[in-house]
Amino acid sequence: MSNATLAQSPKPSLAYRLVSWLLVFPLFRGLFRGSTQGLHHVPKQGALVVVSNHGSHLDPPLLGHALGRPVAFMAKAELFAVPLLGAVIRACGAYPVRRGASDREAIRIATARLMEGWATGVFLDGTRQSNGRVNSPLPGAALLAARSGAPLLPVAIVNSHRALGTGQVLPRLVPLQMRVGEPLPAPTSRRRADLDATTALLQERINALLELDPPRL
Repeated sequence: MSNATLAQSPKPSLAYRLVSWLLVFPLFRGLFRGSTQGLHHVPKQGALVVVSNHGSHLDPPLLGHALGRPVAFMAKAELFAVPLLGAVIRACGAYPVRRGASDREAIRIATARLMEGWATGVFLDGTRQSNGRVNSPLPGAALLAARSGAPLLPVAIVNSHRALGTGQVLPRLVPLQMRVGEPLPAPTSRRRADLDATTALLQERINALLELDPPRL
């Protein structure tokens, strides 16, 4: 077992709690009638790579606040210079990545967060998908897990692509749901074959969660 999986996770800050209760939860549970299934699968402590589909800009705050523990995400370094916004996103666990930074640098920064005991969020396709599914998965999540020894947690965000998908300006008030699957172990090595096998399994698990009975309208 790695040092990352044994590390005590940082406690939620006051800013994180305020953003949860004043912004994210009213939107998720109130406006979008949101619900979460499978929270018992979420490890409460230690490094964790949270892996999800990506359908809209709603996904990072939902994934960051609805799993019962903070989930850190990469954010453009310029955002941290914005008054108030920078302080809030930093308190919520976001970490800066320079515009144009190499994939290697981004992986190094994310690995450092995992070694501190954070849960770190990764969208498996990297960018938003118009159908809300995992279509062309990238190996970044598997590589982070292989480097840190952290388990991988598959999460499906249902209907976010319908609520505020690519090209939409105004949201549609469809019910959102987060479905959490069973954690997967980190790949046994950083060899491409092992990373690809884990990535394919994550794609399969997330898309299977999406295909369960839809939330009630």
